[in-house]
Amino acid sequence: MEPELAALAAAGATALVQQMVTDGWGNVRDRVVVFFSRGRDEAAVEGELEESRTDLVAARDAGDEDAAADVQASWRTRLRRTLRNDPEAAAELRTLLAELSLPSTVPATSTVHNSIRGGVQHGTVVQAHTVGDLTIGESPRRTQGATE
Repeated sequence: MEPELAALAAAGATALVQQMVTDGWGNVRDRVVVFFSRGRDEAAVEGELEESRTDLVAARDAGDEDAAADVQASWRTRLRRTLRNDPEAAAELRTLLAELSLPSTVPATSTVHNSIRGGVQHGTVVQAHTVGDLTIGESPRRTQGATE
């Protein structure tokens, strides 16, 4: 097999295994089922993907990196076989990988912890995550310099 196709199969297996443990797995699984079934039994492919996902989740929960690597290796082998047998599959896999690497439109979640110090506040309090380089009140450096 050409090195380029071997690298594509490895990248595909890595992306597939990473997607198996995400919230978007259902959509990815459906696309992968179509890719692998190629007119054959889609239910069988879906069952194999779900079995691999179950194995992967169990391996990660148990901290068994070897078992997780086995799941990835099995899909890498299957991808290599598919790419070898169907020349058109490479373009389709590249398209799928490009779609999977698009940035998510869902904003990243984070936790904000704010503290109010210095007595009772009788005014408006604004809670925010990021407001640029805004400093309200004295900066810690200025306060330290005043006490030294």
